[in-house]
Amino acid sequence: MDESDSILLVEDNADDIELAMLAFKRHGIADCVNVALDGGEALDFLRGRGRFADRAGAPNPRVILLDIKMPLVNGLELLREIKADQRTRKIPVVVLTSSRDERDVETAYDLGVNGYVAKPAGFSEFVDLIGLLKRYWLEVNESPPDSV
Repeated sequence: MDESDSILLVEDNADDIELAMLAFKRHGIADCVNVALDGGEALDFLRGRGRFADRAGAPNPRVILLDIKMPLVNGLELLREIKADQRTRKIPVVVLTSSRDERDVETAYDLGVNGYVAKPAGFSEFVDLIGLLKRYWLEVNESPPDSV
């Protein structure tokens, strides 16, 4: 997979990052996953600034997997920013969170999320979920042309 097949995982919980990276590794895609620890860092990644300045002009990720319960810039605020920016609004965003709150689901869809997935409790189920996400977003879905 090349840089245009990258995934941006936006997650602040170290345990959830480790779990996700193990699942990505089992599906052979760990090398194409970039991690941002909060919404502000995700914006830096997408805009090629700060510690991600070397990404300036790089292709957008194929999909963003977004936790919504984060400090600083939370996932819903980040989603609002992504969908309001001409350069990033077409990037598919999938909320991957432990929240099953109906208000969170509704707000995410109102803001333009492409999918909302509650994290399963067990590791095996999580690995299966990552496999489904990989197949759909990296193999089946036709991504929009990069708008950078």
